Amino acid sequence: MKYIAEEFDVIVIGGGHAGCEAGLAAARMGCKTLVLAMNLDSVALMPCNPNIGGTSKGHLVREIDALGGEMGINIDHSYLQSRMLNTSKGPAVHSLRVQADKRKYQARMKHVLEIQPNLYLRQLEAIDIDVEDGIVKGVQTKNGAYFPTKTIILATGTYLKGRVIIGDVNYSSGPNGLFPANDLSESLVRLGISLRRFKTGTPVRVNRRSIDFSKMIEQPGDDRVVPFSFLNENIEREQMSCYLTYTNDETHNVIRENIHRSPMYNGEIEGVGPRYCPSIEDKVMRFPQKTQHQVFIEPEGEDTEELYVQGMSTSLPEDVQLKMLRTIVGLENVEIMRTGYAIEYDCLDPMQLKTTLELKNIEGLFSCGQMNGSSGYEEAAAQGIVAGINAALKVKNQDPLILSRSDAYIGVLIDDLVTKGTVEPYRMMTSRSEYRLLLRQDNADLRLTEMGYRVGLVTEKRYKSYLERKKAIEDELERIKNLQITNKKEINEFLLSINSAELKKPVSLYELIKRPELDYFLVEPLDNERPYLRSDIREQVNIIAKYEGYIEKQLDQVEQFKKFEKKLLPGDINYDNVYGLRTEARQKLKQILPISIGQASRISGVSPADISVLLIYLEQGYAKQNVKDGEVK
Repeated sequence: MKYIAEEFDVIVIGGGHAGCEAGLAAARMGCKTLVLAMNLDSVALMPCNPNIGGTSKGHLVREIDALGGEMGINIDHSYLQSRMLNTSKGPAVHSLRVQADKRKYQARMKHVLEIQPNLYLRQLEAIDIDVEDGIVKGVQTKNGAYFPTKTIILATGTYLKGRVIIGDVNYSSGPNGLFPANDLSESLVRLGISLRRFKTGTPVRVNRRSIDFSKMIEQPGDDRVVPFSFLNENIEREQMSCYLTYTNDETHNVIRENIHRSPMYNGEIEGVGPRYCPSIEDKVMRFPQKTQHQVFIEPEGEDTEELYVQGMSTSLPEDVQLKMLRTIVGLENVEIMRTGYAIEYDCLDPMQLKTTLELKNIEGLFSCGQMNGSSGYEEAAAQGIVAGINAALKVKNQDPLILSRSDAYIGVLIDDLVTKGTVEPYRMMTSRSEYRLLLRQDNADLRLTEMGYRVGLVTEKRYKSYLERKKAIEDELERIKNLQITNKKEINEFLLSINSAELKKPVSLYELIKRPELDYFLVEPLDNERPYLRSDIREQVNIIAKYEGYIEKQLDQVEQFKKFEKKLLPGDINYDNVYGLRTEARQKLKQILPISIGQASRISGVSPADISVLLIYLEQGYAKQNVKDGEVK
């Protein structure tokens, strides 16, 4: 029996990392928001790795936080261990990665949703999207309730027609033993949405008591913990260690002897898996020259003995999983608590989306997270907050928020997905960003908090905190630019003692810091007037002073980039009438409908020559084509 239920401004289908950020963003911006989850125990679930952040992913979490999202705040409350990666390299690739207490992370995020004004959390399965004349009207649920709405956000994760595969065993299932969503896919196909099958996988979970850590290499956390949220200064706690061990020839032999039983190699798995997170059997078969692969043993929480075996993602049969694990040093007597598995699921081709994450052919329908072909909690949450913001802005009849490639890693992520598409689960990497020196994790708030405040997501309290931090950075930069360091004997003696050349004449402290061998911290003995500042402010001052020249060059590149981004392409261009375009370019432009020359230039199959044709057409042909009866259309 169907009945008309309550009406909402925004309905989010899915309560994972994308759905949580989408729902919170829309509700915090004043929209009456409903978040539907197959099971409330799945809200903010971490079905795979027990960590947040990592290379480039840490940037995404900082950007979510800067926009007013929750992921950074939540992990600061529930982390077990913290490490800053890539510290031997430049600041552009420094990335924070923390181990999470999975249950605490999940419980706190669910509670944040429960107490959020304007947000309503329901355990219901959406089975049909109601669309009239290309505009969304409502959501039908399995229990019979029909919810009218202005906008819908798809955040279905890996649930759509989920199929778990372990060796020659496979069955319909969502992640972590939860129910799959088997009805919604048909509704989306009926609406003309193109779906495909992707795959991801997860390793076994093992019991702590069965592991000999004395044979492994301990991996402790950093002495100084850097928070993910810009709101936090000190979140020190006693950290839990991870442990490192390695596969060996015996492990690899077990895999090779049983490779015919792997669903990846016998054709049982149809979905495309992530290239940058391969299964252990894939690593062994693709890199036969490697005699060992790293295996990290990571805690899943303070109140559980379950440990995560990082680096051993697999869909091999259960008996093979146990056999190969017991060949690894320290795991000779290991007890499996949860079997590793692969999971296939439906997702959409992201080239059907606008840069706002709204479907091109269905007004009011947005999509985010793994539904868009990405992988990872962080990529999902990043898309979720943008989808939530833009759904709310649409309800309010306001201009959307579009993050460009020069604004944020989130902008790179979305632009890559909607412009280039993806043939495998997309993973964010620093190398994907051409402006990574500007898009550092340490300055995410300086780049994005103004935007979050402008759209109404960043609170007054948070905005005030941001302004105070921004002013402190600016004041300190101004102070060290005006502070003269003389060439006195004692100063030169100090410089020589730290292997730096003597001064021939007075210079500002700012200029002195630019020396390759020096930095803001090393010259502190020369600065008797230095005020007390938070560590993150001091580091920001150091980076700006040290890398000023490189930053200025990249800012010049961004200005060139923005010239093409500002050349907008009218939505009614008939590319069939654009003389000189190659056939492939014409087909791609008609499919993707880029909003600017800049976006068009990044489409695979559109050459620089095609861009030149478009520029000429914009300046001459399009204007002439649209002049009729003395009026411009």
